[in-house]
Amino acid sequence: MTKRLIFLGPPGAGKGTQAQKLAKMLGVPHISTGAILREATKAGTPLGKKAQNYMNRGELVPDALMLDLIRERLQQTDVQKGWILDGFPRNVQQATFLEALLAELNQSPDCVLDLDVPDEVIVTRLLARGRKDDNEETIRRRLEVYREQTAPVSNFYRDRACLQLVDGNQLPEAVALALQQIVGQSHE
Repeated sequence: MTKRLIFLGPPGAGKGTQAQKLAKMLGVPHISTGAILREATKAGTPLGKKAQNYMNRGELVPDALMLDLIRERLQQTDVQKGWILDGFPRNVQQATFLEALLAELNQSPDCVLDLDVPDEVIVTRLLARGRKDDNEETIRRRLEVYREQTAPVSNFYRDRACLQLVDGNQLPEAVALALQQIVGQSHE
């Protein structure tokens, strides 16, 4: 049984942690945009080299290039049994492209999981991580950008009736359990 899942949620919601756990449990690759970039640049693929140029200049990798990297990644052999996409799509334009790409690859997401965590909780969590680039102002700005650009992606998937909202403001074990229950129910 294949499992194809998309993880959404604000920075600090615990997407990466939960996606990794779930990927291990389901035996499918956890595909984060960061990992895709690292793998492509390490492998020195033509797309990886292009991405490296942007990263070296401290710039964001443009949508079009990110999408090409994801296309490349979703055609590798380890994704036969499914995948978990984490941190992508980040905006409605990417979601629209991803939908077209998946149709082209004859795939579709079984479920889109949106970890919902109140801003105040996220600010507290991220400050507790103690990363040097995490101060309250920066965190609030990242949340603002998330609400403007990424939150509309939830509605995009809600309209397609495959969105599951998950309360991310509970103990990690409880979140993991909620996710497992949803994933167990989707696609049976």
